[in-house]
Amino acid sequence: MEVDGSLGPLDGFFTGNPEHSLETCRNVKNMVIGNNRQKSAVINDGLLPRLLQLMIDESVSFELRTESAVILGSVAKGTDQHIQSLIDAGCVHVLLKGIFSVHLKYVEACLRCLRSIYLSNKAPADLVYQDLAIISHLVNILSKTATTQECITSIFSSCCKTQAHQNVLYSNGMVAALAPLLNSNVYKVQMPTMKCLAVICYKNESVSHAVASATFNGEPIPSLLLRLIARNRTSEMQMAAAKCLTYLYRAGGLSAKNPIIPLKTMPTLVRMCKKDRTLEENIDGAETLAYLVEVDPELQKIASITDHVISTLAVYLKYTDVQQITSKINGKKDMDWGLEMKQAAFKAFASIGANDEDIRKKIIETENLMDHILMAMTSDNAKVQGAATRCLHSLSRSVQQLRTTFKDHSIWKPLMKLIEIGCDEVLAIASSTLCNLLLEFSPSKEDILESGAINMLCKLASKEDPALKLNGVWGLMNMAFQSEEKVKSEIVETLGSEQLFVLLSDEDPTILMKTLGLLRNLLSNKPHIDSIMNVYGTQVMQAVVFILEGDHSVDIKEQTLCILANIADGDRAKDFIMENEDVLKKLMSYMNHSNPQLQIAATYTISNLVWNEHDDAKCYHRQEKLRELGVQRLLQKLLDTPDQTLFEKVKTALQQFS
Repeated sequence: MEVDGSLGPLDGFFTGNPEHSLETCRNVKNMVIGNNRQKSAVINDGLLPRLLQLMIDESVSFELRTESAVILGSVAKGTDQHIQSLIDAGCVHVLLKGIFSVHLKYVEACLRCLRSIYLSNKAPADLVYQDLAIISHLVNILSKTATTQECITSIFSSCCKTQAHQNVLYSNGMVAALAPLLNSNVYKVQMPTMKCLAVICYKNESVSHAVASATFNGEPIPSLLLRLIARNRTSEMQMAAAKCLTYLYRAGGLSAKNPIIPLKTMPTLVRMCKKDRTLEENIDGAETLAYLVEVDPELQKIASITDHVISTLAVYLKYTDVQQITSKINGKKDMDWGLEMKQAAFKAFASIGANDEDIRKKIIETENLMDHILMAMTSDNAKVQGAATRCLHSLSRSVQQLRTTFKDHSIWKPLMKLIEIGCDEVLAIASSTLCNLLLEFSPSKEDILESGAINMLCKLASKEDPALKLNGVWGLMNMAFQSEEKVKSEIVETLGSEQLFVLLSDEDPTILMKTLGLLRNLLSNKPHIDSIMNVYGTQVMQAVVFILEGDHSVDIKEQTLCILANIADGDRAKDFIMENEDVLKKLMSYMNHSNPQLQIAATYTISNLVWNEHDDAKCYHRQEKLRELGVQRLLQKLLDTPDQTLFEKVKTALQQFS
């Protein structure tokens, strides 16, 4: 063995004698196999360009070209630095050209090297998609041998990164090509085939529907996967099949009610969380389970009572790196397994407890859970921070926990710190959680307010990112609900009237709806209404008219009419409506609308305008003006409405007319 990293005499590479070149090539091949030092020597001694030159020289025998590709394939199984050197030397381009050869052994050598490079995730995925002929050819030669099957599925599973990539693979017949491979008797073919299917389906509805309906020998792909999820298969295979089925379901290819999901896929993922599995399977199982149940309340309920999953996941939080000495670890030794286990548990808890109060109560009773969450939120690992905050967000939907556990642990402190310094991914979920802590029944609301939350939320509301902007507005809306006038004034002054009205013209209907909610909360309580309208009345009325005239949903228009109803409840503010005949006619128009929601809101506004609380002359003047416009006659016609709520509002309004 060459201990100094030298490959010895390499003259054979540079002579014109094919036999000498072939002999030298074989010697180098034998030296680099399993020896990273010798792989480095291939690079350091400048052999990469020569090997690549041999591969593209059509006058060179395919035997020599194949040996060259084998050496490159061996180098590709070395370190990350070795793989990067291959990529930098242009190796991928040469290998992709080599797969078009008619010599199968050479094609296989090129594919093996490409597989090793792409499994490292270092090669740019787009290189494979730059020429559609490459995709088409790879799909066409996929079934040639077990080697082509294993390598091509591995390459695609690693370089399919976008929806565009998924669609290209599907349109080139990849789904039909993969189906038979699920029935292969070669384990090394089945595994990358399932991984390839999973990445093609991930969040792609059209491809997932195609996969779910594709068959081999009359048997649909989900049924083929069902065989591979059976307990007599290896844990690795069960996990891969369960992930495939999870992605198929989440993208719409399968229904949550399909028995395959709750009765086969879910129990398999829960089994992967048990202590008799490897740490990789524990983590993958918990993360995939979290994704499986994330959006379906019924699946969440089933998961919560499946094989003690909550107590199983609780054990993850106690895991420390010291335990690695006796643990089942396959693969990466330098990973912080303690952090990985915790973030996987947090994700699973977040999904399982997303909608049910009883489930959240079970989760919150996990020993020292809040301490673990608090510690993770201060971690310098963004993945762990994000998972812990996501778990906190899920638990913060509980009224009981907001009043007890969250108050006891002062959760708002690390949460606000995360919003101040966190990365964008953590910022979105942290700010969403803060919105829940600002609900009127949350005892933390006052503490958060005193710690500068208004300034923080106003900054978020001015962000370009729609999610952050929404959370900023949402938080301000919660903050303004039933608040003192000084809080409302601070919100308006800090946000600025200009930004408030920019938000009222936002194209995102959710942001617009929450901004209207903010405005409605600001314009509540008579003195507050008059005070705010005294300063911003003209702009508010312009915004209201703009929205009522626009092409918006019923919910948005109803919220806007409710703002008018609040304005009409003010003592002086109602003049802004009474002095604007255009707005009054719009109210009458909405009283005649076909939608009862809008009729009710418009009628309630009229009721507030004519409300005769003090028997004063101004009120009689308002009533007379509305009577002249025909409002009273319109109300009398509405007494025939079949809608009971509308009828009561109409009756109340008519009673006010003297």
